Amino acid sequence: MDILSYTLKFLQDILSVPAILVGLSALVGLVALKKPFSEVLVGTIKATMGFLILGAGAGFLVGVLNNLSPLMTSAFNINGVIPNNEAIVAIATKTFGSETALIMVCGFVVNLLLARFTKFKYIWLTGHHGFYMAAMLAAVLGAAGMTGALLVLVGALLLGFIEVLMPAWAQGTMRKITGGDEVALGHFGTMGYMASAYIGRLVGNPKETTEDISIPKSLGFLRDTLVATAMIMVIIFLIVVIAAGPAVVEKQSGGQNFLVYAFVQGLSFAAGVAVILQGVRMMLAEIVPAFKGIADKIVPDAKPAIDCPIVFPFAPNAVIIGFIASFVGGIVGMLVLGFTNLAVIVPGLVPHFFVGGTAGVFGNATGGRRGAVIGAFVNGLIITFLAALLLPVLGSLGFQNTTFGDSDFQWFGILVGNIAKLLAGK
Repeated sequence: MDILSYTLKFLQDILSVPAILVGLSALVGLVALKKPFSEVLVGTIKATMGFLILGAGAGFLVGVLNNLSPLMTSAFNINGVIPNNEAIVAIATKTFGSETALIMVCGFVVNLLLARFTKFKYIWLTGHHGFYMAAMLAAVLGAAGMTGALLVLVGALLLGFIEVLMPAWAQGTMRKITGGDEVALGHFGTMGYMASAYIGRLVGNPKETTEDISIPKSLGFLRDTLVATAMIMVIIFLIVVIAAGPAVVEKQSGGQNFLVYAFVQGLSFAAGVAVILQGVRMMLAEIVPAFKGIADKIVPDAKPAIDCPIVFPFAPNAVIIGFIASFVGGIVGMLVLGFTNLAVIVPGLVPHFFVGGTAGVFGNATGGRRGAVIGAFVNGLIITFLAALLLPVLGSLGFQNTTFGDSDFQWFGILVGNIAKLLAGK
């Protein structure tokens, strides 16, 4: 491997691991603040660990949801295209691996330049979503006939642009959610989140927040968010395992009793939520002061754009409500698609939890309980219909029975892909 290839691979590895990116950001910020070595070391390690803890919790949740998906298929005979970012990116990089890496690295440079020289002072730290967007851009531009340096240049410019545009769009609502202006949202589900926020303004009252839901004294234990989350997920698992039947469940679980399996999986989900919340708090405690250093010395007024679980601690009830409402929206969208000529999109539990939960928080910030429910429901419809419309733009990747699950991948891919095809005369 020559030096250039090795350097490119090294940069790709750094930029595709969000924890390293967050840690390096904390390091640069703390050094810029001229903190003592011990504080720089502690802050860097804690910021990195915080993101790793967040990622561990998210991975744990994904594992639980992935256990639930095949049971739902068996129980209710659901078949169709299941959106999954990781799956479609893995397929895309087999064909566009080099292009994806170059777009990602060059796109991050474009992001830094835009943050430095424009009013969009956002630095994208959600490395895996930057990688996914780079893969999507490589795929749709390649499907339109673009190749080589032109593909990489156009892809990098588009990636850097959307990495500052999306946080800027969401920042007004983020201020309502967090009560400050220190952090931004760096997640490519922003169209769905902002749709939820706009709907919240129309249908609800932000003072009637999900976090103040009145609970009778006899059900006082439900005031504990984690307990309430655990009980909701246990009930969902019980419904699904009973519908699937003991034989199917015990085969998947390695012989565990189907009722015990449902109980353990429901509690495991809540445990994953607890881990995420702890990781977010730990990371924020270090990254916010560090970014003050970056803002003061390198990019004035820079804000870190961080993955969507960053909003979970501010309205944990809204997260669960949003998840359920978004999933219901996905089911309704799937049924409607059954009467069209488009592909049937089966609701993916992973995107509906993370994207739907975040949509619930955004809807709650502007419209309280009604905003959380209706806004997240609309988000579920959006990510279902846009997923079906994206498939034709992906070229050969559109026949792989999976696609991107978050709204910004979808609308941006449809827009870029169709414009590129138009310019190419296809």
